[in-house]
Amino acid sequence: MSAYTTRLKLEKQVSGENSGNWGNLVNYVLNRIDSSVRGYVALSVAGSANVTLVSNTSTTNTSEGADDQVHNKVIELTGALTGSIHVFSDAVESEYILFNNTSGAYSLTFANTGHAANGVTISQGSRAILYSDGSTIYDALTSVALTTPKVVTGINDVNGNELLKVTATSSAVNELTLANQSTGNNPTITASGETNVGINLIPKGTGVLQGGGSALKIAGKETMWVPASAMYGPTTNPADAAQVETTAIRPDLKVFDFDASTKQYTQFTVAMPKSWNEGTLTYQVYWSPSTTNTGNCIYGLQGVACADGDTIDVAYGTAIEVTDAGIGTVEDQQITSESSAMTVAGSPAAGEQTYFQLYRDAADGSDTFTGESRVLGVKIFYTTDAANDA
Repeated sequence: MSAYTTRLKLEKQVSGENSGNWGNLVNYVLNRIDSSVRGYVALSVAGSANVTLVSNTSTTNTSEGADDQVHNKVIELTGALTGSIHVFSDAVESEYILFNNTSGAYSLTFANTGHAANGVTISQGSRAILYSDGSTIYDALTSVALTTPKVVTGINDVNGNELLKVTATSSAVNELTLANQSTGNNPTITASGETNVGINLIPKGTGVLQGGGSALKIAGKETMWVPASAMYGPTTNPADAAQVETTAIRPDLKVFDFDASTKQYTQFTVAMPKSWNEGTLTYQVYWSPSTTNTGNCIYGLQGVACADGDTIDVAYGTAIEVTDAGIGTVEDQQITSESSAMTVAGSPAAGEQTYFQLYRDAADGSDTFTGESRVLGVKIFYTTDAANDA
């Protein structure tokens, strides 16, 4: 009597058996093999009843496909579901490619016969590569450990939309390392590769980095406002501190008046933020004219940093000057252009106090503004290299 193979149900022949019927038997075997290697079947599973795939051992029908559904390489499940269902296959070791092309808001679980609890639920519209050990179905794409997979352009979500795009660098040596964590600990994204590696997060257009829905502070260019009220005149050649009334009950101007013919100074001091990178500074002068003259005012700023234990009796660094023309209207707001880079003397380091001196070089022949320039304050631009001052 003939026997059958365990998985493909191919009929084994006994010597001397089935004389005159070998053509049908060979065709049956070839079609069964063809189905298992490249076969495709579409099967409606509409409704709410569980479905068991047909596993046929008949040799009378030698055509491929529907007479033996379970042994096809690709199985497409169609129809409108009216309830959640299971689709059962033979309880043998095998592999399957399934396409859940059903509709209706119900689940479809593929499982071995007799092992409904050990199946895999396939979302509608999804394709899955499955493996069976005879009792449990596994999703091969999520159950298999991929040691060094190569992603060419990116990863898409379940709807086929772009989730993550990948751009390759041919000479790359630095990368990101992702790590999950145990209970009570935060997962991490770590820069790895060389000894010192940062992480560069670049928003697009006007977008900003956010954390918990709020914008994150990014190290970079910052500003610091120093009003005239925070300045003081030095002992030698000081500008004159003044308060100028515009109109009663309107803004008064708290200023330092710089003379039209003499080089005068004012000073201020700042304990610079620890996050400052100790690099060069730039600045703008905010001022207001005392006359309608439109000549040029020349301003200069210089600085020096002093560490704990340093003498404060030290020369300022090289001044950087900026020129601004009178606007022609008394009491108008004026703002100079941003200066070029100024180096602070004293080799500044974190936590040091920095002394600044601002002047108007009215003695310079290029300073042609005929009135007093009323300085309202200075905006200093500096660059940070840390997210905070901790």
